[in-house]
Amino acid sequence: MYKILLTTAVIAFGATASYAQEAPKSPRVTAEGKDVKISYGQPSKRGREIFGKLVPYGEVWRTGANEATEITFAKDGTFGGKPVKAGTYSLFTIPGEKEWTFILNSELKQWGAYKYNEIKGKDVLHVTVKPSSVGTPVEKLTITLPKGKLVLEWDQTKVEVPVK
Repeated sequence: MYKILLTTAVIAFGATASYAQEAPKSPRVTAEGKDVKISYGQPSKRGREIFGKLVPYGEVWRTGANEATEITFAKDGTFGGKPVKAGTYSLFTIPGEKEWTFILNSELKQWGAYKYNEIKGKDVLHVTVKPSSVGTPVEKLTITLPKGKLVLEWDQTKVEVPVK
């Protein structure tokens, strides 16, 4: 009986351990630029229509997958030409066909944007920018911080925000 219980425990532990080690479908990735760092869940397109369908136009989006995206400014700077103090903020967006709104919010550790209406009073700033199209669809949501800007690309959409 002892051997049966021990064998069952070993098998259960092995199955649990191997499941826990599987890579997540939307891993958390980090992009770094001069004095700015962004951490976001990186979903994949996987044949889906993204903006206007999976991510509806006109609704607040967590700007990634899983936990809301967070952006950290090592020192005071600007985001979209507006002043921002050093610190870490949740980054939300409202995608649109003709314009996107980027939102910095001081409430951290949000799961998605499900409770955004409860925390929108903690918005630090809103910036509106125009999206553009990319020639080849981008499979994974990609956010980069080349000199002087934040660039978000996914599917056939590209959005840039000046950052200093």
